[in-house]
Amino acid sequence: MTRTAADSYARLRAVRASKIRQFVTPEGVDLELKIASAGLRLGALTIDLMLILAVLIAFTLAMIWIGVSSGSDLSLMIWMLGAFVLRTFWFIGFELGARAATPGKRLMKIRVVARDGGRLTADAVVARNLIRELELFLPLMMVGTGAVEDMVSGWTATAGVLWSLTLSLFLLFNRDRMRMGDLIAGTWVVMAERAKLDADIAGAAVADAIAFSAAELSVYGIFELQELERVLRSREPRAMREVADAIRGKIGRPVAEEDDVFLLSYYRQLKARLERDLLFGKRREDKYASDG
Repeated sequence: MTRTAADSYARLRAVRASKIRQFVTPEGVDLELKIASAGLRLGALTIDLMLILAVLIAFTLAMIWIGVSSGSDLSLMIWMLGAFVLRTFWFIGFELGARAATPGKRLMKIRVVARDGGRLTADAVVARNLIRELELFLPLMMVGTGAVEDMVSGWTATAGVLWSLTLSLFLLFNRDRMRMGDLIAGTWVVMAERAKLDADIAGAAVADAIAFSAAELSVYGIFELQELERVLRSREPRAMREVADAIRGKIGRPVAEEDDVFLLSYYRQLKARLERDLLFGKRREDKYASDG
C-alpha cells in the first residue's frame, strides 16, 4: 500500500470512528452506535415534508369540496385545525411508535434513541419536536405572512430566516450531529440496524446482529426460551417491547437497537447455548434453576 493510499485509509477510518458512540454495560460489554450523518437527516426531513405536503393537498381539496357543497365557512376552520395537527403530530406520533422513526427516517434507515441508553420517552420525543417549531416552521410562517399580507418588514423576514438557519445548522457544528431539540431532549439520531424476522425462527438464516456474552446468556433457561419464541412468532409490537425491556434490564443493556433485532439475536444465541449445554448433560429449566 502506497503512503497516499495508507493516509487516505487512515483518514477514512478516523471519519468512521468519529461517528461511533459507545456504551459500556455493567458486565463490561461494549455497545456501539453509529451517528446518522447530516445528509441522511436532511434527506429524511425532506421526505417527511413532501409526505406532509401531499397529505395536506389531499386534505385541502377535500375541505374545498365540502365547503362548496355545504356553503359553510366551517370547512376553513376544520382545515386550519387539521393542518396544525398534521404538522405538529406527524413527527411526534411516528417517533413514539415502536420504530422511533418517521417514514422519512425509515427510508433513510435512521432512528431516534435516548443518549442514556434507556427507552425513548414521550417527554423526550415531544421536546425534540416542539423545538422544530422554533427551528423551522415558525420562521417560515413569519416569512410567509410577510409575503402574503405585507405585515412583516423585510428586515423582520430576514431575521426570521437567519434565526431558522442558525438553529437548523446547529447540528453541523457538533460532533454528535444533534439538533437543538436533540440537545434539550437528550437524544441521538443513529443508524438503525435491521434484521429480517423470519417466519421460521429456528431456521432463519439471518446473521446475529448483536453479540451477547456468556454471562448475559446464562440468566435464562428453557422456559424463558420457549416464551421468547412465542413472543417472536406473535410479532406483537407491545409484547416485544415489554419483553425486550425486561431482558435488557436483567442483563444490563441499554436500548441501542430495535426490539425485534435484539430479541431475535438473543433468542438464537440463547437457544444455541442451551443446546450446547444439553450435549454436556447440563439442563436449565428456567431462570430460577442453577446450571447443572
